[in-house]
Amino acid sequence: MVDVSAKAETVREAVARGRVCMAPATLRLVRLEKTPKGNLFATAHLAAVMAAKRADEWIPLAHPLQVEAVDVAFTLAERPPAVHIECRVRTTGRTGVEMEALTAVSAAALTLVDMLKAVDRSLVIDQVALWEKRGGRSGEWLRAALPKAARRAPARKAPRRRAASRAR
Repeated sequence: MVDVSAKAETVREAVARGRVCMAPATLRLVRLEKTPKGNLFATAHLAAVMAAKRADEWIPLAHPLQVEAVDVAFTLAERPPAVHIECRVRTTGRTGVEMEALTAVSAAALTLVDMLKAVDRSLVIDQVALWEKRGGRSGEWLRAALPKAARRAPARKAPRRRAASRAR
């Protein structure tokens, strides 16, 4: 574990994002709030907050932090059909909250998959990344926008077909 005792306490903030891609029919169920396991977004929101507060238990050598705020937002997207997740974590301390924000997004995404897997086995978690960081010695860092090609859902391979034999 890195010694952070000599660092000054400053306000720290990190924003992480990710998404869960799904079939169009699943997105319709989400939009209509007709998912089989109950309130999808309230449960995923709770999972994100709980994970941010306990990131040091998930990640070896991460410092235990007093998390002061966790903001979680979900956005529905049609193309590709997905739920986008954004988690903003804040604290005042000697080390950043990047791992807490990433853990929060991951836990929210895993919760969405758990709650939707009964209706859609094709769910994909992707693009989990740190997007913003503020505070500390290095100051502010912002990720550049992803190129358009990287924003698309991962391609699904078509099943292999055997070549048809010709009768002569």
